Amino acid sequence: MMDISVELIPRDRETLLRDVAEVKACFPPADMINIPDLLRFPLRSWDAAELVRPHFPTVIPHIRAIDIAPGAPLPGADQPGLGAVLVVQGDPPSDLRHLTYPNTTESIIRRYRAEAPHLSVYAAFDPYRRAPYAEMEAVARKKEAGAAGFFTQPIFDMRMLELCMNWLHGENVFWGISPVVGPRSRSYWETTNHVIFPHDFEPTLEANIGFARQMMRAVRAQGGNVYLMPLRVNLQRYLTPLCDPG
Repeated sequence: MMDISVELIPRDRETLLRDVAEVKACFPPADMINIPDLLRFPLRSWDAAELVRPHFPTVIPHIRAIDIAPGAPLPGADQPGLGAVLVVQGDPPSDLRHLTYPNTTESIIRRYRAEAPHLSVYAAFDPYRRAPYAEMEAVARKKEAGAAGFFTQPIFDMRMLELCMNWLHGENVFWGISPVVGPRSRSYWETTNHVIFPHDFEPTLEANIGFARQMMRAVRAQGGNVYLMPLRVNLQRYLTPLCDPG
């Protein structure tokens, strides 16, 4: 049985709860919600998770490793009902007044495993940002630190998915899917995340829905899980056609 998560941006309390209600209404296959921690918004991911949990019992907040001060409490560690977190390294803040610390993802995963063993800890996998051997070395370090599985950066090419599924064979993985609609969206992924799109990629909503259906079928056949990141699209128009990927 494939688990399906939907990633929602915690812009503010009202918008987040409205998006949660829309996901429940238009996309019944969703099993969980995962929430990134974005410094440009005041609502932190673990606080957002507490808001969402009455509507979705399984919520996974993202935790930025570089934000956690030595000896400070781990976000979400004492939150009733929370079952998992996703630890990411975190990008340097644009606001230099925001304090960061020289933590690694692995060091924070180890802290969670030692101080909050009741939580499952996921880590990130990104096939685009560096050479595959370096990314797989990072996967090994994260597993050794105690990672229970991985959330991938969105993938936009079935051939890349096939390669990555081979590299992560046997791991508990949530494969990322995100629509890229229009030239600005494509440029964001190319310049910020170093994504290389296939030559026949079409940045239209219809083509992205078709690709998502294809990728969900492939992941389901291999016993994996997916998360959908519906950025800059109408939730109902994007998610409803994915209720049954075929």
